[in-house]
Amino acid sequence: MELRIALAQVNSAVGDLDANAAAVRAVTARAVAAGADVVLLPEMVLTGYPVEDLALRGSFQRAAAARLETLAAELAADGLGAATVVLGSLGTARAERPTNVAAVLRGGAVEAVYTKHHLPNYGVFDEYRIFAPGDPHDVVVVEAGGRRLGVAICEDIWVDGGPVAEMADDGLDALLVLNGSPYEFGKGAVRRRLARDRARQLGCPVLYVNLVGGQDDLVFDGHSFVVDAAGDLVAASPGFVEDLLLVALPGDGGAPTTPAGYALPPERSDIAQMYEAIVLGLRDYVRKNGFEKVVLGLSGGIDSALVAAVAADAIGGENVVGISMPSRYSSDHSRDDAADLARRIGADYRVRPIGPMVEAFLAEMDITGVAEENLQARVRAVVLMAVSNSEGPLLLATGNKSELAVGYSTVYGDAAGGYAPLKDVLKTHVWELARWRNEAAAAAGEEPPIPWSSIEKAPSAELRPDQKDSDSLPDYDLLDDVLEGYVERSLGREELLDSGFDPETVELVLRLVDRAEWKRRQYPLGPKVTAVAFGRDRRLPVTNRWRERL
Repeated sequence: MELRIALAQVNSAVGDLDANAAAVRAVTARAVAAGADVVLLPEMVLTGYPVEDLALRGSFQRAAAARLETLAAELAADGLGAATVVLGSLGTARAERPTNVAAVLRGGAVEAVYTKHHLPNYGVFDEYRIFAPGDPHDVVVVEAGGRRLGVAICEDIWVDGGPVAEMADDGLDALLVLNGSPYEFGKGAVRRRLARDRARQLGCPVLYVNLVGGQDDLVFDGHSFVVDAAGDLVAASPGFVEDLLLVALPGDGGAPTTPAGYALPPERSDIAQMYEAIVLGLRDYVRKNGFEKVVLGLSGGIDSALVAAVAADAIGGENVVGISMPSRYSSDHSRDDAADLARRIGADYRVRPIGPMVEAFLAEMDITGVAEENLQARVRAVVLMAVSNSEGPLLLATGNKSELAVGYSTVYGDAAGGYAPLKDVLKTHVWELARWRNEAAAAAGEEPPIPWSSIEKAPSAELRPDQKDSDSLPDYDLLDDVLEGYVERSLGREELLDSGFDPETVELVLRLVDRAEWKRRQYPLGPKVTAVAFGRDRRLPVTNRWRERL
């Protein structure tokens, strides 16, 4: 007789125990109604993930433990007690630290608890600092419908040894893996290769369920999937949305099967997935923090245009307040492009010239050059923050990763905001994302949201006559190549020169990046979409006299 297992890809919120429990109950009811015997949910779905130092608070630990027990009883009261529900939560303290656990709920009780052993302590993860590891010999094998189902959590399958190796001779019929794996460009293929290797190691299918949703600067992309004992893909959930994926383990020990009519979701390009990650990250940051609208400055340039399009896709164009704040250096085509963009996305469009305010400052202060340029950016920030404070929308910063890397932004000016959707997006990817979004709209028979002139014109801050970004920076194609080596691959000056970059460009870029660390510390949160994002991934001292030399 076949055993039917549902992978429930859900979006939970950190700290909202009752809402997360309600989501578990609802999706379990749907899964059982669809015929599931076992329901598998993601890592720490009950508490939200990552909980960071909230996990160290005794009151939260006690509340999570009590909510888990209550949830088990609620599932039974819902008539779902016969189902085996495996979900992630916060465990009781071990060695004065809490644990990251997978709990098995059945018959109204917590039947078993598995503790994550391999605790990641790199990149965005600080789990070794927060959690106590489980004993590698303490494995949990769930008996359901005459099948033996091993349980593991995320990093436990990324590292050799530990509980997965301990289960190699346990005659498993499947391995259930609970994950809170954040999105980054191109990561999906890595996950599937890893699952393939573990399936072959254990000689059984691997069922991989992943969180979906935004949490501060992380975006969990879902993309849950199932591979058979040979490591071949059998079923998968789409990315960036909640989903319920149903598979069956046949009674004869064959490969998992899917219901009639099921088809694998179409492959999405890397740039399409990056766009979807940014949209989801913004949407969840807005909603989970209680905002209804966003506000941003519309300059007519590509960065603000892309952010506005993302915001419209995330929360609806009617909830986007776009403000044009022309100065005496703003070109007519930039003003026209800003107005055109607002029309295309249906934004609440306003025009507030900053000339009189800037002149008032200049009448009282004798400043010229860069200080005068920065004054314009800071006056714009004052206007935007006034709207945010008085009307309540979240202010979005529109800068990109290339600008942030080299300090090409004004502190307390265009760097002001509560969230920065393009913080981890290089300028070359900004153009790619804008073109992709417009082409997707055209393919759907819709008007492209971004004026093509915003994409095609040379980028400029328009803070002085005839200003171009290329006056101060290398062309973005070259700049981004150097930044990819220096920031994402941690190459030093000598390695960059060996890669073929000219000494003058390397010297300029490294100097700009190194001296801008203090600015990056003050920049708003933004969604991580690359392997190395500023913030959690790359942490350098501000006071730092080391400089790369040949």
